[in-house]
Amino acid sequence: MTIYLATIAASLAVSLCSLSSALALWLPAAMLKRVVPFLVALAVGVLLGDAFIHLIPDAVARHGSVSDVCLTVLVGVFGFFVLEKLVRWRHDHNVDTRPGAEILPLAKMNLIGDAIHNFVDGILIAGSFLADPILGWTTTLAIVAHEVPQELGDVGALLRGGYRPRQAVLYNFYCSLSVLPGALFTLLLGQVAESSLLVLLPVAAGGFIYIAASDLIPVLHERSSFRHLGGQSASFALGIAFMQGIVLFEQSLLTP
Repeated sequence: MTIYLATIAASLAVSLCSLSSALALWLPAAMLKRVVPFLVALAVGVLLGDAFIHLIPDAVARHGSVSDVCLTVLVGVFGFFVLEKLVRWRHDHNVDTRPGAEILPLAKMNLIGDAIHNFVDGILIAGSFLADPILGWTTTLAIVAHEVPQELGDVGALLRGGYRPRQAVLYNFYCSLSVLPGALFTLLLGQVAESSLLVLLPVAAGGFIYIAASDLIPVLHERSSFRHLGGQSASFALGIAFMQGIVLFEQSLLTP
């Protein structure tokens, strides 16, 4: 019972990290409009960094076959391509034409990808607690560390996709709650949930690669001034640096 309560508490702590993006609610509208392109660039760096530095290496370490993991990543990319086709098809047939009612597919895709990633985090948290409570808390701390920059980038993508600041923060928080079913899934099914990571990790990586390359990077090319080149490049690189730094932080926590 203690393990169950600790797992739920840790999962809720990770979910609450998404509220760090509430900073967007305090910024004046004019400043927020200027900041959003740089938050989108940060999101690109974080998503690609998470995929290539964290999710794919973790999947390879668990599976042992690089080729199988790469194939599953491609399945994830293909799956998100089909999913976006469906989202765009529904978007094209939406009869709601009120001003301000349009939400771009990139925002919806970002929410879906984030929900899958948080579900995976829930599996990792619960699996760590089942192995060792100390390992559970260190894993939770490592996940919290990479959630903060990711949540800021996610909100930037949602704002660019048409959500109002309050909506972006709330929907981002709702997606973060998928940590809980991931944790409960693991507590109830144990080994089955752990085995599912062999598929879920590379699929999540494929989703992140697709969202960053297909939906977000084209948005960055809409502004081509020297100021945007420098600022967006710095934000992109900062997102990657965050992910690399967090991987090193995780290794220091988990190394005896």
